[in-house]
Amino acid sequence: MPSTLYSATAPSITQESVEGDTNYVAPTFPIGPFVKHASNPILTPNPKYDFESSYLYNAAALVLGGRVFLLYRAQNEAKVSTIGLAWSDDGIHFTRLDHPVLTPTEVYEQGGGVEDPRVVRIDGVVYMTYTAYDTETARLCLATSTDLVHWKKFPPLWPDWDEVEVKLSGRHAIRRGFTKAASIFPVADSRGKYNMLWGESFVYRAESTDLVNWKTRPFEDWFATGVHLWENRLLEPGPSPVQTKDGKWILIYNSATTGGDRFRNNQYSIGQMLIDYENLDQGPLARLEQPCLEVDQHNEKSGQVDQVVFCEGMVQFKGRWLLYFGQGDSELGVATADAV
Repeated sequence: MPSTLYSATAPSITQESVEGDTNYVAPTFPIGPFVKHASNPILTPNPKYDFESSYLYNAAALVLGGRVFLLYRAQNEAKVSTIGLAWSDDGIHFTRLDHPVLTPTEVYEQGGGVEDPRVVRIDGVVYMTYTAYDTETARLCLATSTDLVHWKKFPPLWPDWDEVEVKLSGRHAIRRGFTKAASIFPVADSRGKYNMLWGESFVYRAESTDLVNWKTRPFEDWFATGVHLWENRLLEPGPSPVQTKDGKWILIYNSATTGGDRFRNNQYSIGQMLIDYENLDQGPLARLEQPCLEVDQHNEKSGQVDQVVFCEGMVQFKGRWLLYFGQGDSELGVATADAV
């Protein structure tokens, strides 16, 4: 397991900091195969620091100034979530900031905290989508930063949304005011609109001209839902989509199942789908028939939530893809694939 290092200050990041890997290679669909790293888990909770004393998982990722930066979900003994910051020169061994960079400050964040960041950087500004949780209702929110340390929060995006939930039994229910999980494309489409894929049981679409004010399509105009057994209960966007060599886009996504075949009830997996950004109305062009990452390690089979691998961050760094994923909602692992 990699060593644990902490710092009272983070590396200097500005709006001018260079993003991405020097020798970046655009992928083809699908990316992979992914192999779980022998050093997993690469980040674990630390009782010396209250904010991450119990659990540490689900990290967003960026490459800035020749380093990998992670924004990860941390939980204390009361299970209040905050967002921590870590950085690395190799993508495996990280130094952590000794305090969180995003904490629950709003009424709708009290009790549960701020969860599950996903990030995209456009014109030097980092846009983080995250879930505000008051122990009863999840609300999708947005925050912005140029240095990864200081964040400006915006109110919940769609407080009046009614979400369809697929129960463990397979039955459907309605959750009032429930929203979460959003991935933003890093470029505008040909109309000058930025697009977001979001949601949990279904994947929906939203668009914006300024990346702050978003208009979502209605429920019946959903973008995607599960078609395979291993994704029939939940479908949730992961990191910001990645453009392929031929101009299409790959979305890494998370899924859960009601069970069957080799999959247990509520087992989570990670998949990939191919998207035509200029023709989102048609839904996904293709998706993997089997997950690109599955539960098979002891800390994935058993944790705060059993049977979970869950990804919110992926970058290309020094010739390989690094897919960061939560293990059992308790620890953080990484899987790698050659960038070819």
